[in-house]
Amino acid sequence: MRVLVAEDEPKTRRYLAQGLREEGMSVELTEDGSDALVLLREHSFDAVILDVMLPGADGWTIVKTLRAEGIKTPVLFLTARDQVEDRVRGFELGGDDYLVKPFAFAELLARLRNVIRRSAVTQNDTSLRIEDLTVDPLRHHVERGGRALQLTAKEYALLLVLARNRGRVLSRTLIAESVWGLCSDVQTNVVDVLVRRLRGKLDAPFDSPLVHTIRGVGYLLDSHAE
Repeated sequence: MRVLVAEDEPKTRRYLAQGLREEGMSVELTEDGSDALVLLREHSFDAVILDVMLPGADGWTIVKTLRAEGIKTPVLFLTARDQVEDRVRGFELGGDDYLVKPFAFAELLARLRNVIRRSAVTQNDTSLRIEDLTVDPLRHHVERGGRALQLTAKEYALLLVLARNRGRVLSRTLIAESVWGLCSDVQTNVVDVLVRRLRGKLDAPFDSPLVHTIRGVGYLLDSHAE
């Protein structure tokens, strides 16, 4: 899962980043509302944890703008504002859940997974199927030919971005951004190593490969390559 955390309090931002990454999520951080809006417009996230009181653009404005532009990224508001009218406003603008500070990380994690799950069901993206491969984002489960595959967090993140872009050639740079984060300094040869590891589990035990190299361009996942 790829999550944007828009929070201007440094301690809370670091706490969320560490906790979510320990859960195997790819996390992007910003402390500015205007930057958050740019990131949400230009990149795909499974959810955003959004502080209401942000510099640049507040959380209300961000969600209102996203929904007006047809961007459906699930939003979990995280704020010290605990009045009923604030919660109502958040939902009316298009927020998916609302958690008041201080909070328990376990509750935040459960709420975050719930809004992602609801969004996936709404988008009929409960599972991705390509030939005999099934990727279930909700259960974090992968099967091929009826056999469960045991993938590391990074291998799974790579497979998910390839599966969600079936038939589309993804550059090494785009894969690095999607798996390690927008600000990552991961070298493209590290992407090649990760692809090789994934192929060892996804393709090697089976007759037909699904991950294909497009020389000089990148990689794609499909039943066959042109």
